[in-house]
Amino acid sequence: MEPIYTAEQLAEVKAYHAPRYTASLVDLLVTPVVLALMVRWATAPLWRLSVRVGGWITTRPFTALRVPTRLWGGPGWAEALVFALLFFGLYSLLDVPTEIWFGYFHEQAHGLSRATPMMFVTDWVKGKTLFVLAVGSLVFGLFGLARRTRHWWWLLGVSASALMLLSTAIDPYRSRVYVEQTPLAAGPLRTRITALMAKAGIDFRDVLVEHTASRTVRLQAYFAGTGPTRTIVLNDSLIATLTEDEVLASVAHEAGHVNEPRWPARVGSAVVLLGFLFLVERLFRRAAERRWFGIAERADVRTLPLVVLGFTLGLLLANPVSGAISREREYAADRSAVALTGDAEAFRAMLVKAARTNKMDPEPPRWAVLRGMSHPPIGERVAAVGK
Repeated sequence: MEPIYTAEQLAEVKAYHAPRYTASLVDLLVTPVVLALMVRWATAPLWRLSVRVGGWITTRPFTALRVPTRLWGGPGWAEALVFALLFFGLYSLLDVPTEIWFGYFHEQAHGLSRATPMMFVTDWVKGKTLFVLAVGSLVFGLFGLARRTRHWWWLLGVSASALMLLSTAIDPYRSRVYVEQTPLAAGPLRTRITALMAKAGIDFRDVLVEHTASRTVRLQAYFAGTGPTRTIVLNDSLIATLTEDEVLASVAHEAGHVNEPRWPARVGSAVVLLGFLFLVERLFRRAAERRWFGIAERADVRTLPLVVLGFTLGLLLANPVSGAISREREYAADRSAVALTGDAEAFRAMLVKAARTNKMDPEPPRWAVLRGMSHPPIGERVAAVGK
């Protein structure tokens, strides 16, 4: 059986991933320390600056509207919003060199990116803009509600759990913020995909082509949405690189995820979220009782750095478990795809082409896998095909 890579190709793949593994390990070890230092040393000066800037904002004519004050339940919304933006901005600033290097220069150097500098900057600005909107929503949603009632944690937890269900329905529209999508033209490929989904008993709204070739050579296929919004998305590079049989194999793999049992994960996520928010409420009370950082009342935004630190530590503990579950689901989707198409050779060829194009490491360090990789190493997936 032909190996995934030649010796030369494997050397290039290893050269691509080596600095990424180093950065990932540094991030794993350094991020909690940086956050802890920010909690200890940055909270007070950032708050002092926020009070000055927030006070200036609330005296401007364009902020004379009472809507933010009513939503917040009193004065102080501008100071809270500025503090949150300054905190996350400072934290994100530390990652900017890494984002630019690995997001643009490293991808260009190894032939994975075709994006122009303007494309990269535009996407980066879009991402940061969405980030700012998310921070604003977090401040008003979490702290604003917590200021009004001590029962905020379960009210927000139930609402957020419901919103997570809604968010899956609007998935097809998120990526369009960054790239253009158009319906797959009528023809043999669309006909075969439709027949394959009918065989699998999966309803879908449309098959879309995502136009990413001007930005990246990477191959990608995914299902977005659920129920009436379920959409099959194939990027143009995948369609240009794979044969029809191999495209069907990639679609069959994604179809394998559709019928996965989702309610246990959703219920579990809701329970974990409620538990975390309950602990945040306890933190609010303790901070006010002990007057940490000069806090004199519950739900003071100055507890935000502590909340972020706790959330980050929780993710570090949860990622190995969620990653292991995700890898098992990927194996199950692989088996489902082969059973659905009855074509193990096309499925293996699809994996090999995707690995070569996307420069997937066939044997990543074990610590990187156990840290929470969502997909099994490509070498193990290829070896498992047909077994």
